[in-house]
Amino acid sequence: MSTQRLQDILPLVEKPSRYLGTEINSVHKDWQKTKLSIALAFPDLYEIGTSHFGLQILYHILNQRADTVAERVFAPATDMQHYLRAYGLPLMSLESHRPLKEFDIIGFSLLYELNYTNILLMLDLAQIPFWARDRQSHHPLIIGGGPCSCNPEPVADFFDAIVIGDGETVIADIAKMWIDVHSGGNDKKQLLAKMAQIPGVYVPALYQVSFDRDGFQRIQPTAVAHPYVPRAIEASLDKAPFPDRPVIPFTKPVHDRLRLEVSRGCSRGCRFCQAGMIYRPVRERSIPKIVDLAHKALTTTGYEDISLLSLSTGDYGCLTELLQNLMQRYAPQKTAISLPSVRAGALTPELMRIIKQVRKTGFTIAPEAGSQRLRDVINKNISEQQIIDSVSGAFHLGWQVIKLYFMIGLPTETENDLHAIIDLVNRLSKIKGPGKRKGQINVSITTFIPKPHTPFQWASQLNLNASKTKIEFLRSALRKPAIHFKWQNPEISLLEGLFARGDRRLAQLLINAYGKGCQFDGWSDQFHFSKWNDALKETGIDLAFYTQRRRSRDEPLPWDHIHTGVEKSFLQQEWENAYNGETITDCRAGQCSGCGVCDFKVLGPVVYQQTDQRMVFQETIDTGPQERTFMKVAYSKTGNARFFGHLEMVHIFLRAIRRLNIKIAYSKGFHPKPKVSFEDPLPVGIESQEEHLLLCLDERLQPARLMQMLNQHLPEGIVVHDCKISKDKAPLNSSDRCAYRIRLKSTAFSEPVIQSFLTSSEAFEIQVKRKQKTKTINLKDVLRRIHLQDDGQLHLELIQKEGMRIRVTEILQHLFGLSEESIRLARILKLKN
Repeated sequence: MSTQRLQDILPLVEKPSRYLGTEINSVHKDWQKTKLSIALAFPDLYEIGTSHFGLQILYHILNQRADTVAERVFAPATDMQHYLRAYGLPLMSLESHRPLKEFDIIGFSLLYELNYTNILLMLDLAQIPFWARDRQSHHPLIIGGGPCSCNPEPVADFFDAIVIGDGETVIADIAKMWIDVHSGGNDKKQLLAKMAQIPGVYVPALYQVSFDRDGFQRIQPTAVAHPYVPRAIEASLDKAPFPDRPVIPFTKPVHDRLRLEVSRGCSRGCRFCQAGMIYRPVRERSIPKIVDLAHKALTTTGYEDISLLSLSTGDYGCLTELLQNLMQRYAPQKTAISLPSVRAGALTPELMRIIKQVRKTGFTIAPEAGSQRLRDVINKNISEQQIIDSVSGAFHLGWQVIKLYFMIGLPTETENDLHAIIDLVNRLSKIKGPGKRKGQINVSITTFIPKPHTPFQWASQLNLNASKTKIEFLRSALRKPAIHFKWQNPEISLLEGLFARGDRRLAQLLINAYGKGCQFDGWSDQFHFSKWNDALKETGIDLAFYTQRRRSRDEPLPWDHIHTGVEKSFLQQEWENAYNGETITDCRAGQCSGCGVCDFKVLGPVVYQQTDQRMVFQETIDTGPQERTFMKVAYSKTGNARFFGHLEMVHIFLRAIRRLNIKIAYSKGFHPKPKVSFEDPLPVGIESQEEHLLLCLDERLQPARLMQMLNQHLPEGIVVHDCKISKDKAPLNSSDRCAYRIRLKSTAFSEPVIQSFLTSSEAFEIQVKRKQKTKTINLKDVLRRIHLQDDGQLHLELIQKEGMRIRVTEILQHLFGLSEESIRLARILKLKN
């Protein structure tokens, strides 16, 4: 798709910067110099997908290969979908804006069952057939991978191949094999047969599926040697590639920070937790590797927050030492550290004191169950006292909000267990911090969903009425000032449970539901359970068969041919232990639980002890008084940069400053903020020859040098033209006038309208809305000059006075009667004063 055709659409959509593809650290290659093109497709919005570091890892690995180009594509929002179809345009990648159907391989991230309809959406917009059997040799190879691949059956018929397990080595093997096979021709069957030999690659077409008289799916290999597909596992995270130049999104993502994976896998053995089973064994990154990655990535991104990721970051063997290393190095730069997954008992006062050195980040604790009996059933080896101590410690150290996660519908749950949730939350809500101030408890409730490859894979799921009744019971009991209660829609949970343990019959259900308009089903405002019910009736799918019956342990399961490494006999024993109330210990420090994953030769737990590693960074940073300088920066914002909103502009400049290691001044207090101020925000879609911002620096820097440095780190369309040393709090723009030049796309301005306005002695009053109030403004008072240039562009000059400010778009609407679409398509340039 040409850049010009993209320009026709971008002005019309919300958050157009989602679709630019020119972010800092994005990779743009010459296709003529590569042999393989791969589109990494994330079936959700840009701001969700750009937060996923799995996609960033694959992007990093593939683009390091000289023979391969990898580009990204995300599910477009509904407005972009409309315009793609209206303009007859296919879905395209971000970096080169090429149609997806021109790529050799499209790789989908399978992270969440309720994204499945978005896979169909993206294939549909890309003009690629849904069913693998309907695609020809000229179509891209469609592959998938991610946690949902541990039961790929509901979507298996849409894919040519699916990666099971860790993707770092597998994706490189797939790329090499594709290039090798295609060097001798384009034989898809030969390629798939060879790909099936790669450990961790499942080719659904090479398996025969049947259904017995009980309705159970049975699957047999037809052209592969092994009856099951083994999970691919990276034995060492220190040796596994990890991006040190992650792409910095324009539109604010859900996780707007540097995300570092400190470990993979969990050995706690929670019986409901799929991730804790399918990512075994625990493999930690060493402190030197993490610190090195942090240094490189912060240097290339300018992020002000680091999030240490794992299934349970509090279990990292050298966590205190790691935090001390990171804080010693980055606290002076006002870089905060957050631990998104902290286990009660691991949240020690020492850890919290280290983290709050810069600013207090959030803490989430997941008791999962209210009673100790039920926590023993699910093998959640934490006590009520540990939960209380963790919350109390956080409140006493100044935290004001703690998030708690609970589930309803866990196996063996009784009414007493629900009352135990209420009692525990009430007790926690009474804990006071400094000054006898109570903290806030945010309680989140979700319905338990049995997942494949867990000891509870045979359990039943609560029906819809039972879920709603229990949630309402808890909501009513916890309706108190210090408690904020939220819950996941039980209808969404039920649908997630359907696809989590579904089989190949559900593929047609997905197509029918998509045909009825189902997409973005994980978003509450776009979820339509009635449409899903209609699709269920059409396809004859029995929801209760998949979700609400307790399964026999000798029943064939749709995912039996996927071998994660955890033996089924271990899961069965854990199922019995759960009903006997017996717990097992964490195998990282205790006795091996015998799950079957480790061979203790090539693969085993990788855990570092606190005494194993010394401090690895001893740099001394001068934090004494510095000379304070105020610098006024003038810059232009043109071309595609007009699609950046004000907050995006703030982040673009601040992160450029941090990448350059410019010593910007910060405010004092619990949450230090950089001292920078911008002119009044320029609306999205409007260009400007000159805007201004004021920087407060803790160093003396030559203006010309600052200008040169910034221009090396700003995205296309933003250019700094001037820097001047300024007085403290000097106004950024003292002029009360601003001029614009406007060119319409497909219509022309009316000269008679202009002349009528200029010659009329009457007031030209219009109604505008300001802060939810309607205000009357006389255009004669604010429109100082207006005329039509010879080239058809409109030139106008406004007087901007307090209480009489008007937007240029409002003039176009009221004076010329232009539609919203015509105004959005117009090129509006704010001129330099």
